[in-house]
Amino acid sequence: MPALWIARVDVTDAELYGKYIDVASVVIPDHGGVFIARGGRVEQVEGRGRARNVVARFPDIKAALNAYNDPRYQEAVTWAKAASDREIVIVETTD
Repeated sequence: MPALWIARVDVTDAELYGKYIDVASVVIPDHGGVFIARGGRVEQVEGRGRARNVVARFPDIKAALNAYNDPRYQEAVTWAKAASDREIVIVETTD
């Protein structure tokens, strides 16, 4: 069953976060992920919002977790954590 990787981010250091984006832009597709929303316009209708929101669709949860656990991605996570406040969730779709 397909899965969505949903990231909600407030960037605090754009230059450092850009290094993370460069790596994530390669690793996520390498594991079958396709970006379906990436930093576009947001209308917060309930709860606490974040300035940047990213959604990638994967073939299944295993592929999304493989991307997250990829050593290249994990190295980039250190930059992301230093350059932002964020949450990431991977959720199975109903398809």
